[in-house]
Amino acid sequence: MMNNITVGQYLPGTSAVHRLDPRVKILLTAFYIAAIFIAKKYWMYAVFAAYIIAAALIARVPLKLLLKSIRPILFIVVFTFVMNLLLVREGNLLWSFWKIRIYSEGIHYAVRLALRLILLLFGTSMLTFTTSPIALTDALERLMKPLSVIKFPAHELAMMMTIALRFIPTLLEEADKIMKAQKARGAEFDTGNLFKKAKAMIPLLVPLFVNAFRRADELAMAMESRCYHGGKGRTRLRVMRLTYVDAVAIGINVLLLGLLIFSRLI
Repeated sequence: MMNNITVGQYLPGTSAVHRLDPRVKILLTAFYIAAIFIAKKYWMYAVFAAYIIAAALIARVPLKLLLKSIRPILFIVVFTFVMNLLLVREGNLLWSFWKIRIYSEGIHYAVRLALRLILLLFGTSMLTFTTSPIALTDALERLMKPLSVIKFPAHELAMMMTIALRFIPTLLEEADKIMKAQKARGAEFDTGNLFKKAKAMIPLLVPLFVNAFRRADELAMAMESRCYHGGKGRTRLRVMRLTYVDAVAIGINVLLLGLLIFSRLI
């Protein structure tokens, strides 16, 4: 179960997508998310899907791994699809049984929302697959640096977000080990009703939280022993600079923006 979760994983590489400036990748991901929720035409969703597949092929990210990232939210996708299918009552009535009625617009709403959720997860997964946690930290800090004039803790916030993202795979791996150890001792996590399943998770959550607090304490001690005092006066090994690859990526996204505006006008 835990192996199905790919959030926070980083796949090292030297592709053009990996070499993009992390600040550009974050901004392009934000644009991508906004564009998905603005688009209403099905052909635009097809364009976004082709965009993500092309980026995955260039970055040499296995499409199987990209599809695997859907599994954690598959229940949410199915649930929202069914709810929109049943609750939206606009357009032509297509099927009716007792109090259940399905309309043409309900199908369109349900399909569009499901596509949005799937494409949204694909885009954010590509960001973490091709950007290291350290690069994400530096990029987030640089993007939020203008907020320092109002005493906004940009460095601290970026550090906390990246540490949390970095330790997601570690915590999932530990949860998987604890679950296997509990199963070897006769514990059952997949039987019984919802309340029994929730109660069976207690032996898993307690040692998981203990290990998480222990890791947090060790990380704090390691940072203090290296004289870490925040971002003030801190230098960087790699200075981020925009290249022609970033310019090409920005140009492609400007073209997608033009297509999106065109699709809204027709």
